[in-house]
Amino acid sequence: MTTRIVIADDQRVVREGFTSILDLQPDMTVIGSAGDGREALDLTTKLRPDVLLTDIRMPRMDGLELTRRLGQEAPEVKVVVVTTFDVDEYVHSALRAGAYGFLLKRSGAPLLVEAVRAAVEGDSLISPQITTRLLRRLATPGPQAAAAAEKLTPRELEIAQLVADGLTNAGIAESLFISAGTVKTHITHIQRKLKAGNRVGIAAWVWDSGARRP
Repeated sequence: MTTRIVIADDQRVVREGFTSILDLQPDMTVIGSAGDGREALDLTTKLRPDVLLTDIRMPRMDGLELTRRLGQEAPEVKVVVVTTFDVDEYVHSALRAGAYGFLLKRSGAPLLVEAVRAAVEGDSLISPQITTRLLRRLATPGPQAAAAAEKLTPRELEIAQLVADGLTNAGIAESLFISAGTVKTHITHIQRKLKAGNRVGIAAWVWDSGARRP
């Protein structure tokens, strides 16, 4: 199955760059792009892609309002925010509006591709730089988090720590000399054992339990 993608960004070079990256993937195709929020809303409701990648600051309608509107008019479309603005309020607002991911444009091609795949699977992916900062503020080690560590195998704990370090599945696979498919299976088991809804939940547990690597 091919994932159909629309890109919304007011910079043409960004739209073209993302298109080049995503069209190289055998399971992805960019079916449209828009230079402002209103155009993106019209295009997305018409084409009904699987995923919309959107910037935040755009003419006529910003990415946050676009995300909210799509939640009402095309809820099946998974929105991933991709922006240069590393602002906590934007992260919170985007996720509250229903975004399935929040990436910084400097995160690189592998994370962009992985964010699209995560969104299709109903998961959320947030840039490691943002996740680490937010979790530092929220981390409060407790007995329940520590007890959950006993449920993980040594390999699962290792992978959870790498998730908290911000590595993608491909990065974890390369680091541990295992396949990306094996990593994905381990992460599924980790989420079930920790009752974590996504990768951010795994990272939060690692910080909360004090299980981070030194």
